[in-house]
Amino acid sequence: MIKLIAGLGNPGPEYEQTRHNAGFWFVDEAARLLKTSLQMERGHFGLVARANVGGQSLWLVEPQTFMNLSGKSVASLARFFKITPDEVLVVHDELDLPPGEAKLKKGGGHAGHNGLRDIHAQLGSPDYWRLRVGIGHPGNKNEVANWVLKKPSPDDRIAIAQALDRALKALPQLIAGEMDKATALIHTSKPPRPKPPKPVAAPQAAEGGSTTGPGEASD
Repeated sequence: MIKLIAGLGNPGPEYEQTRHNAGFWFVDEAARLLKTSLQMERGHFGLVARANVGGQSLWLVEPQTFMNLSGKSVASLARFFKITPDEVLVVHDELDLPPGEAKLKKGGGHAGHNGLRDIHAQLGSPDYWRLRVGIGHPGNKNEVANWVLKKPSPDDRIAIAQALDRALKALPQLIAGEMDKATALIHTSKPPRPKPPKPVAAPQAAEGGSTTGPGEASD
């Protein structure tokens, strides 16, 4: 079972709608669905909420340390409540996925994501779950820093919201640790290729009938 869901982002209104805050967007909606509210917990360096799910405590957190120190908040909660890395789900923006896609995975590298890099270091393990929310790539690695700190286009924002909506529909499965079921709900699949339209057969005249068209006179 997942006992801690951490959404990554940067605090402050100037960052609220930027691509880097996709993790915050997820946790905001998860808190609403679970009928709980996030409150600042300075001892855990973040906005924290507790929900009761099936008799078990589930913790939500949005670190307020800025992205590069995300692990400080995540590890503080994990240590205090004795939560192991495989009971942690981190929701974060993902450059390598286009807007509209989201992928669930466990373990692996941080791929240069500074929030994940710090969580790796602070937890002392990469073996936590990640929900990767696609934000697309600017196409030039030198533009990445500016890209993640800017608002997505209206079309991209809609696509990201649709991916988050799919992931939120899988929230019960995520919390229960039913990751195969969650994956089936979250991962996108290529739409089937449309079948070519069937050729329309030319109308045939009835046997023994006239073949003249409308408005034509017969001999």
